[in-house]
Amino acid sequence: MVTARMLPPPPALIAAGHCILLDFDGTLVELVDRPDAVIVDDGLVALLRRLAGTFAGRLALVSGRSVAQIEHFLGLAVPEIAVVGSHGAELRVSGERLTPARPAALDEAERVFSAAFAGQKGVVIEVKSLGVAVHYRMAPEQAATARRLAEDFAGQEGLVLQTGKMMVELRAGGHDKGSGITSLLSQPAFQGCKPVFVGDDVTDEAGFAAVATLNGVGVLVGPARETAATYRLDDVAAVRNWLGTAA
Repeated sequence: MVTARMLPPPPALIAAGHCILLDFDGTLVELVDRPDAVIVDDGLVALLRRLAGTFAGRLALVSGRSVAQIEHFLGLAVPEIAVVGSHGAELRVSGERLTPARPAALDEAERVFSAAFAGQKGVVIEVKSLGVAVHYRMAPEQAATARRLAEDFAGQEGLVLQTGKMMVELRAGGHDKGSGITSLLSQPAFQGCKPVFVGDDVTDEAGFAAVATLNGVGVLVGPARETAATYRLDDVAAVRNWLGTAA
């Protein structure tokens, strides 16, 4: 790990021999109070389409969101884009999709979270294919309660407690963004490429570590912190501007 304030901005992207792997929230789109309120604007769609062509299809989103959620936001706008979803547990590539069974304990956790925060303004329960999250960005005083409730379920059926920016999540264990990236890069469409992974959250650190072992590079987005990334960009706007330089 190094201190991010010491990291330079990444050089201009050169597509030959590389693949580009992009986190979604906080990297391509701004973080918002409600996870369902994200807006995928026309400029982002155009950028992703251009990148898909420039990288000859070696383009993927790597997200804590489920594949279904990413498909909801993007629709069929960029059908050739690969998706590593649910913190590495799901994979969609070359028209094929791998999604493990949902642990039953997640359904119980969802019921408990919903009951505990019923009528609580500012708390949002996000249900994913292989996870359930409590977002308290609009009610930060609920952080301790959300974490305590999630801790009660951690370990059941292999569930893992995952923290993030103003949220806590229970998700299926045995996977992370690093393992998801490794699985993606074993697929024929991505074999032999040098990966460049861009992300903003602590959940992206496993991805930075994974690409480093594969002769790739990580790009941290946002404020300085300890990180396994090798470059840094300030914010979403800086990411989009940099991606626009790919050739």
